[in-house]
Amino acid sequence: MRKILITGGAGFIASCLADRLVQDPENYVILVDNLLTGSKDKLPSPKYKNWHFIKADVNRFSDVSTIMVAYQFDYVFHYAAVVGVQRTLNNPVLVLNDINGIRNILDLSKNTGVKCVYYSSSSEVYGEPVEFPQNEDTTPLNSRLPYAIVKNVGESFLRSYHQEYGLNYTIFRFFNTFGPKQSLDFVVSKFIHAALNHQEIAVYGDGNQTRTFLFIDDNISATLHALNNRLFLNEVVNIGSDEEITIIDLAKKIIRITNSESKIIHYPPLKEGDMLRRKPDAEKMKLLIDHPLISLDDGLGKTIASGNF
Repeated sequence: MRKILITGGAGFIASCLADRLVQDPENYVILVDNLLTGSKDKLPSPKYKNWHFIKADVNRFSDVSTIMVAYQFDYVFHYAAVVGVQRTLNNPVLVLNDINGIRNILDLSKNTGVKCVYYSSSSEVYGEPVEFPQNEDTTPLNSRLPYAIVKNVGESFLRSYHQEYGLNYTIFRFFNTFGPKQSLDFVVSKFIHAALNHQEIAVYGDGNQTRTFLFIDDNISATLHALNNRLFLNEVVNIGSDEEITIIDLAKKIIRITNSESKIIHYPPLKEGDMLRRKPDAEKMKLLIDHPLISLDDGLGKTIASGNF
């Protein structure tokens, strides 16, 4: 049986990963979360008996050391982090504290026989990008905001622990991901919720900044394929769609799909953190998925139909 730890396990992507992992009876999954932004409502179905939730803060060594020493995990998915654009902008010191969690996880992983640590980094490490699409190996990292800096530091820790201690890692640089269970901190779920309630949809600036949006099922399929086949060990992989869309067009699309009466209102641009363009080089990721990516329209339809956002 594979023993797997998921930190941030009550969050969006982490809980969806757990949902898939527990379907295999050969996996035993421990989910850890401090519930600052996560929710127990997102945890796997109780019909599966091969998982357990522990409320704990990975930034506290005493919390996480007890768990990791007791279970002796085979694999760790370190997904715990302070998330949400406004929350990370408003609480920079809270964000920087996540560096403690990264060190705790890596120190304990190297000392308890973990085979590989899978780390949720972010497209934010590219900052205002200087290369399109953003490539894992050639695009310079241009991190400025605390959230992006912490992710970049985390990547450096992983490389260093591999170099000095032989601890294997895979870094997933997540671009925008969406789907059922995502909180209203994020643009797609926020727009859908507003549209279904015929509320105004807020767009910062002119809305011509672009993003790509990957449906959650494709995100999980890619990361699980990396786990199950031990692919991209000690490498970085962008996890994201390469279907680019402006934020204003995303808002219009959601209004159209939901037959909403919502109006789009424009707020002044964010002072920091709203990059003009974001698009991954997804060639590595496509090696992890054996089917065409779910389109934005189909993913939006699935999300709306779920009623879970």
